[in-house]
Amino acid sequence: MALLDKDGVRLTVEDTVATVTLTNPAKRNAQSPALWRALTEAGRSLPGTVRVVVLNGEGQSFSAGLDRQGFTPEGFEGEPSFLDLARSEDARLDATIADYQEAFTWWRRSDLITVAAVQGHAIGAGFQLALACDLRVVADDVRFAMRETSLGLVPDLTGTHPLVSLVGYARALEICVTGRFVQAEEAERIGLANLVVPGAELDDAVKDLTAALLAAPRDAVIETKTLLRGATTRSYEEQRAAERASQARRLRDLAGLSD
Repeated sequence: MALLDKDGVRLTVEDTVATVTLTNPAKRNAQSPALWRALTEAGRSLPGTVRVVVLNGEGQSFSAGLDRQGFTPEGFEGEPSFLDLARSEDARLDATIADYQEAFTWWRRSDLITVAAVQGHAIGAGFQLALACDLRVVADDVRFAMRETSLGLVPDLTGTHPLVSLVGYARALEICVTGRFVQAEEAERIGLANLVVPGAELDDAVKDLTAALLAAPRDAVIETKTLLRGATTRSYEEQRAAERASQARRLRDLAGLSD
């Protein structure tokens, strides 16, 4: 049963697993402000029982990026065009982009593990949406690209932080400025992809990974994700202290001594 099905986004939930699907294959799941609002709503609609969220796209492409209609004078029906937004005052422009970014932020919640199942094109906003997830399982026909810079823009949908974290500054700079394609073998080699499989095996590979992610106790998974995410900003000694505090909480919980 779908908890949400609107504006190119469908959310279904089965027990502890939610699936968010981009549902406009005719446009290669191109993205718009309406789609971003639907993604934000999907995140807010998740039942508390959900532990893993799978993100996928219908058709041959995961997401070919931003729908270029937004850059026409007409824009999207009922929406200000991006050209209109460019003429707005700084505070409004900043707030609008922040609203768009909300569609890309909730995937990193500590109580969830999010998995992008990516096939075909994942370009620009599509690449950034895949980067928003914790893990990426990709088909062997995947083609990642960050095209914003070559169009005179910058990646602004939260993709720069995870990209640098995964591949390092120099590689991230080269990928963004050249706008070139990163294909499956390279994506796995440089850390963008956790696993590469033939396209026909993508769904089964994601199911196997999901089952493995659900095998560990939920509280331990949440503590581990929080610990690992903080490691990049802590010193070695600070991380040691964080490990001790996390382990103390787990031991007390297991011993039934927590408050």
